[in-house]
Amino acid sequence: MWMVQASRHARAFSGRMPRWTPSTCRSFSGSRLHMSQFQKIVVANPIVELDGDEMTRIIWKKIREELVLPYLQLDIKYYDLGLEYRDQTNDQVTIDASNAILEHSVGIKCATITPDEARVKEFHLKEMWKSPNGTIRNILGGTVFREPIILERIPKPIPGWVNPIIIGRHAFGDQYRSTDLIVPGAGKLQLVYTPADGSPVTSLDVYDFKGKGVAMSMYNTDESIIGFAHASFKMALSKKLPLFLSTKNTILKKYDGRFKDIFQEIYDAEYKSLYDAAGIYYEHRLIDDMVAQVIKSAGGFVWACKNYDGDVQSDILAQGFGSLGMMTSELLTPDGRVIESEAAHGTVTRHYREYQKGHETSTNPVASIFAWTRGLLHRAKLDNNDALAEWCRDLEDACVEVIDKDGVMTKDLAIAIHGKDLKREHWVVTGVYMDAVKAKLDEKIAAWSAVKV
Repeated sequence: MWMVQASRHARAFSGRMPRWTPSTCRSFSGSRLHMSQFQKIVVANPIVELDGDEMTRIIWKKIREELVLPYLQLDIKYYDLGLEYRDQTNDQVTIDASNAILEHSVGIKCATITPDEARVKEFHLKEMWKSPNGTIRNILGGTVFREPIILERIPKPIPGWVNPIIIGRHAFGDQYRSTDLIVPGAGKLQLVYTPADGSPVTSLDVYDFKGKGVAMSMYNTDESIIGFAHASFKMALSKKLPLFLSTKNTILKKYDGRFKDIFQEIYDAEYKSLYDAAGIYYEHRLIDDMVAQVIKSAGGFVWACKNYDGDVQSDILAQGFGSLGMMTSELLTPDGRVIESEAAHGTVTRHYREYQKGHETSTNPVASIFAWTRGLLHRAKLDNNDALAEWCRDLEDACVEVIDKDGVMTKDLAIAIHGKDLKREHWVVTGVYMDAVKAKLDEKIAAWSAVKV
């Protein structure tokens, strides 16, 4: 029933899924596709799917129906985070989806539009809705980790990076929740703290302006920093990689010093023995020293960054490894129980415009596929489902091998190899690449199914 309905909506809405409110949220239990000699892997507990926008939404549907559902008996709690439905529900769907992730521990998210003024006009929105990612982070808490998907065939601008570098961004406070102003003229700037318990007010003189200027205040909380520390320590431990925290505590002695002190206290009290047993370690480094060491390194570590640093360095990381389209993004809560995974890129609007015109498009789907596998790997870990974990690894390996070994790739990766000498035969459209991935995955499944038989 659902497959027919989804197909009809795909034709009518260019790949857009049917609308379901949380009260009528359905579960997908399979696909019409069937592989002989293969029994679907049973996934005991649900995952939450968050659909998205534009070109990534088109690809997302193909991933679900051709690379996921034919292989897994999976209960999916579906929420439509497409911009139109967010507007229709006054963004309540984003809140409901976030709470569903908290309930079921795994969320898998397609890329979404964060509207600006142009998007408000384009979609006739009621208002300029906030970033869905920001809303999800605020409800779930946790730390965003970005990790490159390493390819041998694709040239890296930083060729020494042969091992992954995973950046953990503390996505709370600092510049992103700051209060700033344009100072209109001469006057005194002060920072005032008024305790809730009625104890004396603390007033700090910041600067005596002699003329116009700018000013800003920002903050963070111990609770959020503690959560950042736990998520970072757990991620490094799960990857069996050393962890580095970078700050500028020599300048921001109290602000950044608080990050440094909290991390060290938690490490000594709760993680040092675990790290010693795993053969890894934790260190704090100044941000300028850390950046220099990162560029010279071969990779192979987790890097915990404050909010602004993580924002900047994660984009440098993506380009240093060769492509933003080859980057995973996972939001992990401090207790390690809840994860929300997605691609690290946007909705690929330019390709979507070409798709709407009926032109061929070659959009890299790898990061979106890995959004599924990383979320399902967490489901496998929570459920002790070895078969599911093996399937996830096989699908990830298939994505990489099709590019590295078979030379089948989308246009963005082909450009990285051939540059101005790029020819049409060097790249394929998205569907052809995904068909090659499915064929490679089927080979792997056939191999290990034969062994088990």
